[in-house]
Amino acid sequence: MTGRLMLLDTASLYFRAYFGVPDSVKAPDGTPVNAVRGLLDFIDRLVKDHRPEHLVACMDADWRPQWRVDLIPTYKAHRVAEEHEDAPDAEEVPDTLSPQVPVIEAVLDALGIARVGVAGYEADDVIGTFTARATGPVDIVTGDRDLYQLVDDARGVRVLYPLKGVGTLQLTDEAVLREKYGVDGRGYADLALLRGDPSDGLPGVAGIGEKTAAKLLAEFGDLAGIMTAVDDPGAKLTPSQRRRLDEARPYVAVAPKVVRVADDVPLPDVDTALPRAPRDPAALEQLAKRWGLGGSLQRLVTTLTEPRG
Repeated sequence: MTGRLMLLDTASLYFRAYFGVPDSVKAPDGTPVNAVRGLLDFIDRLVKDHRPEHLVACMDADWRPQWRVDLIPTYKAHRVAEEHEDAPDAEEVPDTLSPQVPVIEAVLDALGIARVGVAGYEADDVIGTFTARATGPVDIVTGDRDLYQLVDDARGVRVLYPLKGVGTLQLTDEAVLREKYGVDGRGYADLALLRGDPSDGLPGVAGIGEKTAAKLLAEFGDLAGIMTAVDDPGAKLTPSQRRRLDEARPYVAVAPKVVRVADDVPLPDVDTALPRAPRDPAALEQLAKRWGLGGSLQRLVTTLTEPRG
């Protein structure tokens, strides 16, 4: 794989599209298709603005992997809508969004845009593995700050983060991370681990907020350095920080595996090249008619078939 690779955190983006496009956007039968059309418009703009040579829609085959739950039982627990013993738990999703997801998948497949999800892993892990294997620059498009940990100027890895709907993107590189959080990409996972993240059910270390975490990382380098300092009476830690970090050792011991995205997912063999024409024009035409995808789909098809220089 050579050339610029763009990785879509697909669920993050269609959630954004769902809430950013009015639900009055409907198929001929009255079914809302706001997430579908919003996502297609977003992909069209991304391809036009950033000209990737490869594009992968990364999927959550398992949005709450058991191996993460085994380490931290609260992981995403508040977002479980229904528990299943022999399958991934069902995530709480708006009623009118769930039926749109299979439509999104069918349209991506008919277009020929690579769509990859791997059993037992989140889309973040798929993104992490594609990023680790990439030999050229990588653009990760996500509304999830967890993926800031992959930002790496030396390798040309950046995050395109939607600030408002899906129209305005923050191009996140190491300079942006240092300005906002005081860390680089490598340090962001440690920052998130210490700070915690209520949206993911990660408790963090009590009393250690974002600014304190950034100061500790600046002082001691990384999580391992901070925990070594806890045992060093001469280290510059307040008594409260030392006590809280010491009490958090069980959490700190397991949290890195939960917070850091995997980079060793067994990816399927897929053609990641951005398609120059729809893979299945007949299926795409049927989908367009059935779901009233209109201009959103046509604009993307036109963009894909335009000459690339």
